[in-house]
Amino acid sequence: MWSVGLPWWEFVVRALIVYAALVVLLRLTGKRQVGQLAPFDLVLLLVLSNAVQNSMNGGDNTVTAGIILAITLVGVNFAVGWLTFKSKRLEALVEGRPVLLVHNGQVDEQAMRQAQMSHHELDAALRAEGCAGAAEVRFVVLENNGRITVVANK
Repeated sequence: MWSVGLPWWEFVVRALIVYAALVVLLRLTGKRQVGQLAPFDLVLLLVLSNAVQNSMNGGDNTVTAGIILAITLVGVNFAVGWLTFKSKRLEALVEGRPVLLVHNGQVDEQAMRQAQMSHHELDAALRAEGCAGAAEVRFVVLENNGRITVVANK
């Protein structure tokens, strides 16, 4: 139960590799799939729930291995959060930047393609904010966290 079969540092390295791979994968899939969580928060939840899986524990199902993995994952999540707070460049890399979808009633088709958002999804977000269409808004922004902010014309 307590005696691990691998060196402690191998658990740390395995956890870091899986964490980094999931952050990259989630960044590549875009903001809308991530929803309300920042990518590193979602990674933490996914990876912690799988802390005893073979991809990280090398077949070692001991309590010690699970604790080493959990400490590593919480630590790296804290470090990424702190580093993105301190560095705007790293924040943009990890969390992305807001995307302006509509400006002064004009839909930016290139931004819509980049965000992989359909006009139906945009229209649904506008209706949820009480707007009948893009012509009624000053701007619409797809935020880092996946939310859509709508600012209507006054």
